[in-house]
Amino acid sequence: MNRATETPPPAKKQFNPKDAVLVFFAFALISAAVLFALVIYDVLTLQDLLSFDDPLQLVMYSILPTISLLLFGIILTLLTPASYIDETNKSYQNYSPAVILSFTFAGALFEELLFRGIIQNVLTLYLPVPWFAIAITTVLFVGIHVQYYSKPLMLLNITIPSLAFGWVYMQSHNLLVPILVHFLMNLGITLLFKYKVIQMRGEKG
Repeated sequence: MNRATETPPPAKKQFNPKDAVLVFFAFALISAAVLFALVIYDVLTLQDLLSFDDPLQLVMYSILPTISLLLFGIILTLLTPASYIDETNKSYQNYSPAVILSFTFAGALFEELLFRGIIQNVLTLYLPVPWFAIAITTVLFVGIHVQYYSKPLMLLNITIPSLAFGWVYMQSHNLLVPILVHFLMNLGITLLFKYKVIQMRGEKG
């Protein structure tokens, strides 16, 4: 066979946050429908999902974990060589603030509805210790981030926040809190990269 006539392999499609936003919102809608069904069939209560018994506590569990996770992300970034970071993560900062905001919110909404809203809640019903549910949920959360398997250090970057989101939800009993913390953490780190407030070690400015 003449090699000159061979068809070159198709180019790998580049990651596009605009497309991901629609996918995330679609899956968030499905997750919300599942949560609604769990409430309708008395598997969960509305109080399990959206408790407003202590508004001051909700504010505290929104602000302090967000600040702590931002600091964790900044420190990890400053200590991690650029070559250890997934290429997709590096590309987020190249998009407009509106796209970054939409992408980080849609991602946080879907992941928290699924992992804390559905998985952690259901596991909590059957496990004797809430932290078992948080740990298993975190393993599953890390498991779906297959793009990080080639960059093992990135797994730490999602394991610690996932444990924190689970703890925040366990304490607040309000899904809006981990959604907000997750969103603000991702948005904050991405914008710090975008405007070059922080840079990965070994990366040229």
